[in-house]
Order: sequence, then structure tokens, then C-alpha cells
Amino acid sequence: MNSTVDVSFRYSESDFVRAMRAHYATHLRLRLDIAVAIVCAIVGAYLWRSPSTHWLGIGFVSVSAVFALILVAAFAVIPRLVFRREPKFRDDYSLTFSPGGIHFRTAHIDSQLQWSMYSRALVDAYSYILYYGWRSFTVIPKRVFQSAEQQNAFEHMLAQNIPKISRKDT
Repeated sequence: MNSTVDVSFRYSESDFVRAMRAHYATHLRLRLDIAVAIVCAIVGAYLWRSPSTHWLGIGFVSVSAVFALILVAAFAVIPRLVFRREPKFRDDYSLTFSPGGIHFRTAHIDSQLQWSMYSRALVDAYSYILYYGWRSFTVIPKRVFQSAEQQNAFEHMLAQNIPKISRKDT
């Protein structure tokens, strides 16, 4: 097995948006949040009809609407805004993965990172998300691997060097 894996790519908006959605999905309880929003809307609609609880009903419907807006913002609006406002996503990336670490090269970066910088990883259907903080991560799109062998070699290094790997790729 080759001891290094070289990939070159430029992020697409869909790469980043999918990764952010996967990140949010692991940190938010999406089904619970949606259920709470729906229950609040139903209770609010019921209470709104009665003159004695009219204002309480408006409150429940308002809470439901705010919940829905937060979810739409988190999954649809914020990832696209972050991608479009961050100049680093327009660079061409050349990464070399080896047992000793990751060599990042862009027009603005030439850095050797140790695997120990990353505390965990999330693998989804489209990417590898390597975390180096609670909300800080590096996205490696699966599309950048030139062959199944290259991707398997990368996954082998990932398994050897990152202590906690969550898989959401099924």
C-alpha cells in the first residue's frame, strides 16, 4: 500500500454546503426540533381560536415560526453565506496525506499538520470532515480521490490516526 495519498481540488459550493449540513445534523436533534416546531404550531393554532387564550396561541405559533426559521437558516442559508464570504474556498488545494501528517498547499498556505491536531472525524456520503475544534473542521470531498485504492489508503490512515470516527455514509 502506498504510504502517501496526494489529492488536488478546489472546493465547490455543494462540497461545503453538504459538509455543513452533515455537521449540523450531528449537533442538532433535527427530528426533535421539527417535532417541537410542529407541536408548538398545533397547540398555538388550537389556543389561538379561543378568546381567553388568544395571546398564548399567538406565542406558540411565533415560537414555532422562529424554530422553523432557525432550521432553514442553519441548513439552507448559513452554509452558502459562509462559503461565498470565505476567500480560502476559492483556492486550489494540494494535500498530501502520509502517516506523519497532512501537507496543505494553496496559494496562501504551505503547512505541515500533524494528525494529532484532529480529534475526531465524520464520514458522510460525500466527504470526510476532520475536526480540530468543536466547530472547526477541514472538509475532504470524496470526489477528489482518483481511485478506490487511493481512497482506501486515506481511510486506512484516518483509522490509524484519528481516535473517534463517526460514519453517516450509509
